Amino acid sequence: MAVDKKFLEEYLMNGDFIISDHARIRMFQRNISTDDIIQAISHGEIIEDYSDDEPCPSALLLGFVAKMALHVVAGQCKDHIRIITVYPPAKDKWIDYKVRKENQ
Repeated sequence: MAVDKKFLEEYLMNGDFIISDHARIRMFQRNISTDDIIQAISHGEIIEDYSDDEPCPSALLLGFVAKMALHVVAGQCKDHIRIITVYPPAKDKWIDYKVRKENQ
């Protein structure tokens, strides 16, 4: 099952999301707020789909917060979404922040 962006947005706006311990650590290290994640998902786009992820299918989203690119990996579970990780994409690893460069 492919991740549905509208599902992510709806559950996010209803507050039905969990931020993993890993994502919280990365948020702290990278000075990324929960509001940043909400904005990135709400106004972003799915650039990679990980339909086979367990326990929930997930996707990599690209969004922008104050002109800063942000990648968010979010899982689409039955009754919530799970924020798995969040990071600013490295320019040397991505083309226009959307396509992985070769040999990465």
